[in-house]
Amino acid sequence: MGATLAVAPCDWSTIRIFRNAASSRSQIKMTTMEQEPRSMSVSLRRRLTALAALAMLGGLAAGYRSSLISVTLVVDGESRQVRTHQDTVGSFLLDTGLTLYAEDIVEPGLDQSLRPGMTVRVVCARPVLIQADGRTRLVRTHAVTPDQVLSEAGLSLAPHDRVVVESSPAGDDSLLHVRVIRAVPITVHEDGRAFAFYTTASTVGGALREAGLTLYLADRVEPGLGQPLSSGMHIYVERSQPVAVRVDGRTIRTRTHRDLVGHVLADLGIVLTGQDYTHPPLDATLNGDLTIEVVRVYERFLIQQDPIPFDVVWQPDPDLELDQRRLIQEGAAGVLERRLRVRYENGQEVSRTVENEYVAVPPTTKVIGYGTRIVVRQLETAEGTVEYWRVIRMLATSYSASTAGTPRTSSYYGRTRLGWPMRYGIVAVDPRLIPLRTQVYVPGYGVGVAGDTGGAIKGRRIDLGYDDDNLALWYRWVDVYLLTPVPPVDQINYIIGQ
Repeated sequence: MGATLAVAPCDWSTIRIFRNAASSRSQIKMTTMEQEPRSMSVSLRRRLTALAALAMLGGLAAGYRSSLISVTLVVDGESRQVRTHQDTVGSFLLDTGLTLYAEDIVEPGLDQSLRPGMTVRVVCARPVLIQADGRTRLVRTHAVTPDQVLSEAGLSLAPHDRVVVESSPAGDDSLLHVRVIRAVPITVHEDGRAFAFYTTASTVGGALREAGLTLYLADRVEPGLGQPLSSGMHIYVERSQPVAVRVDGRTIRTRTHRDLVGHVLADLGIVLTGQDYTHPPLDATLNGDLTIEVVRVYERFLIQQDPIPFDVVWQPDPDLELDQRRLIQEGAAGVLERRLRVRYENGQEVSRTVENEYVAVPPTTKVIGYGTRIVVRQLETAEGTVEYWRVIRMLATSYSASTAGTPRTSSYYGRTRLGWPMRYGIVAVDPRLIPLRTQVYVPGYGVGVAGDTGGAIKGRRIDLGYDDDNLALWYRWVDVYLLTPVPPVDQINYIIGQ
C-alpha cells in the first residue's frame, strides 16, 4: 500500500482563449454634420460618411490591441504565454476555457488582480475511482499513495485488507481505479487439525493457495474450490495419501482415499487374472507412502526329453581267444519324456514341476563278447624258452627294500605282502589283475614272481623288485608275460580294463 499515484497534467486541448475585439462587440455611433452644403450631391455625402466611419473604427481597433497584457499560464508544469484583456485571475482562467474543480490548486487566488508578466499556476487534482465496501465513488486528490487517497476519502484499512490499484477499466489513463478488498476470517480443517487466518481471496481455492496449501487432484475440499468465501467460513480438506503401483513393467504414482490395496487397483482399472497376486495382498490396509507390486503369473507346459543310458553286458565267448573282444549287439540310448509345468512371474521363470514322465523309447543293451579260450605259447628268451598263457601291456617301475617307503624300525621292513624277504625277482602287482604267486616274464628284467602289492600299484602297473645294492630304475611300458601253469578259472580276470 506504499504505491505512488502519478498525477496526469491537464489537457491543453481544453483551454480556450478568446480575444474579443471592441470592433466586434461594440456599436459605434457616428453623428452627422448638422450643416451640409445643399449643393453637395447625395452620393458624395454617402462616401464621406463611410470614410469617416472607417477612420473611427480603425482608431478604436488600434486602441484595443494596445490594451492587451501578456500572462504566463502554467498548468501541471506545462507553460505557455497568453495575451488577455481580463483583469482578475478567475476571469482570465474562465476566458481560457480551462475547466477547474474545487480540489484543483490555483496560484495566485482566483480573485487576485491580473498584472502584465504575471505567472498563473494551476495544479489539477487527479481523478480516482474508489471501490470499497460495496460502493463506488469518484474523488479528486493530490495524494500520492493509496493510503493517503483512502484516508482523504475517510476509509480505514484493517491489518489484513488489501488495496489494488489499476488503470481505469474504460481505458482512460488519467483515471485510476483503487479497490479495497476486505479480509475475512476463515478456518481450515485439515487431517484432524484446524487453523484460522484472514484472507482477501474471493474463492475457497484462492484462500487455500494464500495459506500455502498444496492440493492434489485426489484431495477432497468442502465447500468446493470455486465457491465464494464468506466471513467465518469453515473449509474442510481431506487429504489423499500417495501410493505407487508397479505393474506390467511400469510404475504408476497416484493418490487415493482408499483404505485397501484391492480398492486402489480397482480405481486404476488394474485387473488380476488367473494366479496373479499382489504384494502386499489385496486385503492389506494402505499405510503411508506404499508401493504395491502386481505380480503377473502364467504357466506353460513343456515336454522335455532326456536320454536313458544303455547298459553294457559282457558275454563270454569260448570260441574267442583270451583278451579278444567282439561286438555282439550295439547299444542305443533310450528316451525319457517328462511333462513339465513351468511357472513364470513377471516374465521370469520361478519354478519347474514334473507332472508326469514315461519311457518313450527304451534303451538297447550293448553286448560285448570276450574271449575265454586260453592258448599256451612259447617265447624264446636269453634265459631260455618259456611258456606263457597271457600277455599284458603294463607300466613297469622298480623298487627295493629301502625305497619301498616302509620305515626301517617297522617290523615288516624288507618284507613283501606274502611275508617274503625282499629281493631281486619279486614283483609287486594288482592281485585283481595278476594273482599272487603267478610267475611272470619281463623283457629286460627276467623271470619274477608276483609276491608283493603296493598302494600305487593298481591295474596295469607292475613294480620290479631289486636288492638295495643292485637297484635299477624303471619307468616304461613293457609286455608282461604270465607263465604257465594256467591258474584255476575262478582266479582268472577275463576282462582287463584299458
